[in-house]
Amino acid sequence: MSFLILRVSELTRNIKTILEEQFSFVWVEGELSNVTNHSSGHCYFTLKDDFAQVRAVMFRSASRLLAFKPENGTAVVVRGRLSVYEPRGEYQIIADTMEPLGKGSLQLAFEQTKRKLAAEGLFDPTRKKALPFLPQRIAVITSPDGAALRDILKIINRRFANLIIDILPVHVQGADASAEIIAGLEAVNALPDIDVVIVTRGGGSLEDLWAFNDEGVARAIAACRFPVISAVGHETDFTLADFVADLRAPTPSAAAEMVVEKKEAFIETISSFGHRLAQSLRLCLREWKNRFELTQAGLRDPRRGLEDLRLRTDDFTERLHSVALQRLQNKRELRSRLIEKLLYVSPLTTIQQLQHNVENQKQTILLHMRWKLERCLQAMEKVVAQLDSSSPLAILKRGYSITRTWPEKEVIRDVRSIQPAQVLHIKLYRGTILCRVEETKEDDDSIQDSKFKIQD
Repeated sequence: MSFLILRVSELTRNIKTILEEQFSFVWVEGELSNVTNHSSGHCYFTLKDDFAQVRAVMFRSASRLLAFKPENGTAVVVRGRLSVYEPRGEYQIIADTMEPLGKGSLQLAFEQTKRKLAAEGLFDPTRKKALPFLPQRIAVITSPDGAALRDILKIINRRFANLIIDILPVHVQGADASAEIIAGLEAVNALPDIDVVIVTRGGGSLEDLWAFNDEGVARAIAACRFPVISAVGHETDFTLADFVADLRAPTPSAAAEMVVEKKEAFIETISSFGHRLAQSLRLCLREWKNRFELTQAGLRDPRRGLEDLRLRTDDFTERLHSVALQRLQNKRELRSRLIEKLLYVSPLTTIQQLQHNVENQKQTILLHMRWKLERCLQAMEKVVAQLDSSSPLAILKRGYSITRTWPEKEVIRDVRSIQPAQVLHIKLYRGTILCRVEETKEDDDSIQDSKFKIQD
């Protein structure tokens, strides 16, 4: 009786042939362990369950097509063929496909990339840029044939026409979509004076939106030097672009509404400031008029405080003029800032019309202020004239005089208080007289005395 004696290599080769013929394709469920991604691109791993394990390999041509990254502990289903690695005499699975168990490969890849980018801080709110107050130039990265672009243009033109919109056409799904979106973002970075960027497309399945879950697209959005709004899909759709963008919009239409406010709101704001300016000036003038009238009513004695009244009146007038001019200057500066902002977003015709209206309002206000000041000055001059007419100096100017004793300077009101030869002090409008009494009379009869003769 003879026995067939095989060499180890022959036995291994026979086993390999039998395995490859009997198990041309198998589906195997297990948990990944010992995952090694070789520099050649091949992926080596072990499939195991609670009772056994088997080695496996996925060559570069198959592993590069995986939507997710194999990781230790991930439950998967692998399809492949059985073979034997002859140098070690170990059987293994040559895998050509791999799917996560209980979860789609795309969803798993999404979660893996999301965790990676979050760990790097790309979702951190502190690094995100704020939207500009009044954007003048908007870049839109999307398909030129999609409904998303039409919705955005419609809303922007309705809310604030004549803004500059740069459209960068790209594919938003398919094999080349990610690369085109990245190129679009790089092109935006090279453009001058872009205020905000909108990356958008309409709704679709996870596969349709997958270009916006690409790690390269997410990093390109984070590297953009302008604020980026992500408006991908519907309100319930979330992509990596939404998380890394400076602002997420639930729909393309919502993105347009976030970027551009209504033109009517700015016009109403300008008009409101004009009304507030006029009202403030009226209140200011009324307040100072009341103060002036109260000051005027308090003048009772024309012989006292005349100079003080004049100084106070001048002071009030100067303060009124200064306060009015200061408030007017403040309102002018505020108006100038608003007009300067409006210059960046409004058509030239509209800006010129607004400037013309503002100039008319300014002239009206100045005329009204001058009229009020003239009325106040006229009233003041009238009061001063009344005071001057009733002052002692005005009475003396009409030919009257004040006679007093000398040197006591007591006012003489009765001729009986005067003695002959007494020296008197007479105050005239201009100058004074010292004289000596020769004779007095209690009536109006002329003094008949031959001693009084005009000397030649």
